[in-house]
Formats: sequence, structure tokens, C-alpha cells
Amino acid sequence: MNTSRSDGSRCFVCGPDNPDGLQLIFSLDQDVCRASFSPEAHTVGYDDLVHGGILFAVLDDVMANWLFLKGVRAHTAKCEIRYREPVHLGTTLALEGRATRVKGRMVMMEGKAVRADDGVVVAETTASFMVVDGTLQL
Repeated sequence: MNTSRSDGSRCFVCGPDNPDGLQLIFSLDQDVCRASFSPEAHTVGYDDLVHGGILFAVLDDVMANWLFLKGVRAHTAKCEIRYREPVHLGTTLALEGRATRVKGRMVMMEGKAVRADDGVVVAETTASFMVVDGTLQL
């Protein structure tokens, strides 16, 4: 399930109408948002490693799309990332995002990027999102 939004169609991470973007496709698998990401040359930082900001962006989006696919519109209020391993270009990553807690209009989320070939976690995030439209209960 990947429902396009007219106001998000040019999103750098998931927008299908952004020719310079990553165009990731997110789906819900039970209560986990998932996507696959295979970084290409335009995502490089140095030494053929994926730029940390790109990893941050895809993890922010896997969490945000969990909310979106649940029918909730929210904005990132705070996000923290922990880089655990470098990621070389061409490495396929499995992205996962899920909610861990709801407190009023705030939803606490977590995300992770895992190397698809060996299951090693390369980056993890924790974040809080502020709900601006819709309701959510866990």
C-alpha cells in the first residue's frame, strides 16, 4: 500500500514526481512501515559511503509514512539518530518504522536501517511526531 498525496508528490524521499528524489515506496506490514533502499551515486558523502543526511532522511520518512499510512498527518518534532555502521553505495537496506507510544498529540516513533544481506543494523532513530490531523491510538 503506497497512497500518494498531492501535496507530497515531490517529496525528496518518497515523491513519485521528483525526478531527483529517491522515490522509495513504503508499505505497512502488520504494524511496521517498511521500504527497501539501495543507495546510488547521487547519495554519496565521501569514500563511496552514503551521506549520513540521506540515512537520516530515509529513516525520518519511514516513521512519517507509518503515520501517513494509518491516516494521520504529523510533522517531525524531534529526531535523534545513532549511526552504527558505514553504508557503502549499492548496499541494499531494509527500512523499518513503528510507533512506540502516544501521548496526547505526540507520537513517539522508532526507525532502523538494516543491511539486507546480513541483518546488521546500520542506523537507528527515535523521534517524536506532532499530530496535526487525524487521531491515533496504539
